[in-house]
Amino acid sequence: MEKRMRELETLLTKYNYEYHVLDNPSISDHEYDQLFHELLDLEEKHPELKSDTSPTTRVGGVVLDKFEKVSHETAMLSLSNAFNEEDLRAFNDRIEKAVGKVEYMCELKIDGLAVSLLYNDGKLIQGATRGDGTVGENITANLKTIHAIPLTTNLTEQFEVRGEAYMPKSAFEKLNKVREENNQQVFQNPRNAAAGSLRQLDTSLTSKRHLSIFLYGTTRPEILNVNSQSAALDKLDELGFKTNQERAVKKDIDGVIEYVNYWVEHRNDLPYEIDGIVIKVNDLKLQEEIGYTVRSPKWATAYKFPAEEAKTKILDIELTVGRTGVITPTAILEPVRVAGTTVSRASLHNHELIEEKDIRINDTVIIHKAGDIIPEVVRVVYEERSDQEVYEAPTTCPSCGHEAVKLDEEVAIRCINPTCPAQIVEDIIHFASRGAMNIDGLGEKFVHQLYDAELIKDVADLYTLEKEKLVKLERVGEKKATNLLSAIENSKSQPLQKLLFGLGIRFLGQKASRLIAEEYLTMDNVMEKTKDELIEIPEIGEVIADSIVTYTSNDDFKHLIEKLKAENVNMTEEVEENESNQFDGMTFVLTGKLVEMTRNEAKEKIELNGGKVTSSVSNNTDVVVAGSDAGSKLDRARELEITVWSEQDLLERLGG
Repeated sequence: MEKRMRELETLLTKYNYEYHVLDNPSISDHEYDQLFHELLDLEEKHPELKSDTSPTTRVGGVVLDKFEKVSHETAMLSLSNAFNEEDLRAFNDRIEKAVGKVEYMCELKIDGLAVSLLYNDGKLIQGATRGDGTVGENITANLKTIHAIPLTTNLTEQFEVRGEAYMPKSAFEKLNKVREENNQQVFQNPRNAAAGSLRQLDTSLTSKRHLSIFLYGTTRPEILNVNSQSAALDKLDELGFKTNQERAVKKDIDGVIEYVNYWVEHRNDLPYEIDGIVIKVNDLKLQEEIGYTVRSPKWATAYKFPAEEAKTKILDIELTVGRTGVITPTAILEPVRVAGTTVSRASLHNHELIEEKDIRINDTVIIHKAGDIIPEVVRVVYEERSDQEVYEAPTTCPSCGHEAVKLDEEVAIRCINPTCPAQIVEDIIHFASRGAMNIDGLGEKFVHQLYDAELIKDVADLYTLEKEKLVKLERVGEKKATNLLSAIENSKSQPLQKLLFGLGIRFLGQKASRLIAEEYLTMDNVMEKTKDELIEIPEIGEVIADSIVTYTSNDDFKHLIEKLKAENVNMTEEVEENESNQFDGMTFVLTGKLVEMTRNEAKEKIELNGGKVTSSVSNNTDVVVAGSDAGSKLDRARELEITVWSEQDLLERLGG
């Protein structure tokens, strides 16, 4: 029995390699499934004989509580960027100045998630995300579901390989089709889908996402007995790892540029997404001689593709009114695929831009995604224009019909009607948001529903809602109404700083709201303050002070505050005393994703212990607290040799 199980494991591993790595299967899917289910049956009957590297482990089924943090023995550094031929030649000049003429290895930059795989005694023992480059997350169980990753290898020494896990375009399209059919939010692009799939706590879900991987190197090339990047990749091929076969060695920078230009034109022909080309000095000894900066190897760079463009047509220009009255134009497009997603809307930013680019309805235009994220109109294809009329900027608000104005020194066109429905609805949405009064369950659609039913006209009306009227609304049952009223009641106890921020005073953000609340403690005190008094608070400038005084002296605003008081909404701030002074005089920056607490909770704890939290890293920063997926702020900290703590380091200093 055990002999047959080992035989099946060997056969299935071989056929799996042929299918997922070589793309050259020697048996049919049906034959593979028969052997696979035979092994499954034997393992169910004889679980004591099941191997931990059995091909059946790839189906997942493990449900994790959380992902553990793991430290990388060798940091997973980022790469410097090149954006054009000039940048590539400058990179080559630096290399030649250091070590003379070299040959380069060119590899496709896969748009996925960087991971490391650790093997020992011939078995995969750990798989981890890049994280902040120093500390990642243990996602071994999920990586085992990727059939292109070998669970065993002929090498018995401990060694690590690194690569990019990705979702093929075909798998991405199938996944989004299923999500659409189930009324679930679709993924924006294959990279996000791959990252989300590898962070599933239920590994069976990851298994169904059909991810793949390309390995691009090892931290210990000496184990492979190679002296170049090209030889290392060839050796990984021999060992059963999947590497990208579109790589090429180029004798000089002209060859590199030729390779880059080819893939700029042909990137969309691939069955997976790429976002650039990685160029490395091929000789491993020269790599070590050239060396590293704090954040990246000097011997490599990543050419980043220019934003992908697409041609489409503007069907209409839609106007929306924001919370501050700004009327924003958005282009409604004939749907077109660009940078991995289908785009039907694009930002026009403001009406001056429309005038400057002479954009008209029914124009054929070129769009791209700024940073491969936000669609925007680049230019008009004038040669395809016929008799389109010039677009006229609005003179009235599309929501209330009130006169639209352009204030001095502003590009924006605004509606200044204080009773404009669009602004009122946006004000209420903001008031209920998590950063403000945190009224759980009161989302955008619900606010519109309440306003349209004439149950609310301002934020104070939220506190007068009655269950009997709520349950009469469409899709609002007893439970939803009860939960909403409970959340509204709970919001009454929010501190003054949350209320100030929620009231939507222009230019008054969360930080300034906290500073003012902690200084004056009550709403009545705030209402009485002059501009000169307000700017005495460090970090409160004239613009914020002017705005606060303008609002607090307005009769409508005063009336709103009285209505809120009548409903027993809290108007005070309790300032907690420092728990300790251990961070006294220290400046912190928080970056990346925290697990045990939110950014705001971490910020509050640091401040309660005498520290100060700022948003950018500088020479004045004492500590950077880096969670997972930390980016440029962590790189900057390393450049400046600033102390870096993990979230666990911070927790330990806070006493757990």
